[in-house]
Amino acid sequence: MESYSDSYKAAGVDVTAGYESVELMKKHVARTMIPGVVSGIGGFGGLFAPPVQGMKEPVLVSGTDGVGTKLKIAMLMDKHDTIGIDAVAMCVNDVVCCGAKPLFFLDYIACGRNFPEKIAQIVAGVAEGCVQAGCALIGGETAEHPGMMAEDDYDLAGFTVGLVDKEKVIDGSRLQAGDALIGVRSSGVHSNGFSLVRRVFGIGDEGAVVEKHMDELGSTLGEALLTPTRIYVKPLLAAIEAADVKAVSHITGGGFYENIPRMMKEGLTARVEKAALPSLPIFDLIAKTGGIPERDMYNTFNMGIGLCLAVSKDTAQKALEALWGAGEQAEIIGQVVSGEKGVVLC
Repeated sequence: MESYSDSYKAAGVDVTAGYESVELMKKHVARTMIPGVVSGIGGFGGLFAPPVQGMKEPVLVSGTDGVGTKLKIAMLMDKHDTIGIDAVAMCVNDVVCCGAKPLFFLDYIACGRNFPEKIAQIVAGVAEGCVQAGCALIGGETAEHPGMMAEDDYDLAGFTVGLVDKEKVIDGSRLQAGDALIGVRSSGVHSNGFSLVRRVFGIGDEGAVVEKHMDELGSTLGEALLTPTRIYVKPLLAAIEAADVKAVSHITGGGFYENIPRMMKEGLTARVEKAALPSLPIFDLIAKTGGIPERDMYNTFNMGIGLCLAVSKDTAQKALEALWGAGEQAEIIGQVVSGEKGVVLC
């Protein structure tokens, strides 16, 4: 390709680095190809033919999100091949809460300077996330922002579209008192609350803190914090197929108190038994080190539960078996009761 500009490069944007990045990421993108993909990367738009056969009223479900300041941990550790999993997870886990199967994903990377090998590592993580979710990476954008971002800094966000038949949309409208609450375990902090995490541990611009081995975690602090967000798409779709799943909440920023009420309908409350929740060492360490009140912990972090399902009591066991069969750790953590608070922890 005869496309280059020395003047633009002198201003901080190297278009040839962009072309090199694309070449390096092609093998990763290829891993995500599924039936329905119409176009390869490099065009002006990503084309996808949705599998609507057999659906009475197909509905598209979209979601967009980023990774937030977890990126700072990746930068300090100079490890960039898993943060893309987080970007995918934050989007597809939201979409599947509606019962939709994610079809495709697009990423957006803003960086101070395009280092092709680093960009390819980031996209490798995005591709791995797409493989885990069963969706295709059909496009994206990498933008250099000289003068706005430091050379080594970058930001990562994504966008996904899923598909569900309208009659199968999960929206909480069929919830009733007595429905069981199932918690699906998280892998750790996931991708929310990192501003508080960084404040608690004094994580600034030096890497010494994240490189410190923590006996409580069995790893360095950075390794524990960089553990990728679990992608719940395939396990949740299996549970939906096996049981009467009425509502689903992805436990992200705002923790239990913000996210669980989002799946409840008026007049009903989720009563969560704290004794039924798993105890993850990373949350114990955050609370102890920072002196964070329990209420604040549950209003910031997932506290070991990344996904909460409300299912009919008589099909709860089938849902659990489907989740277990898909490799997830899941348990009954409470039930739906009458009330107006949205969620109560007891």
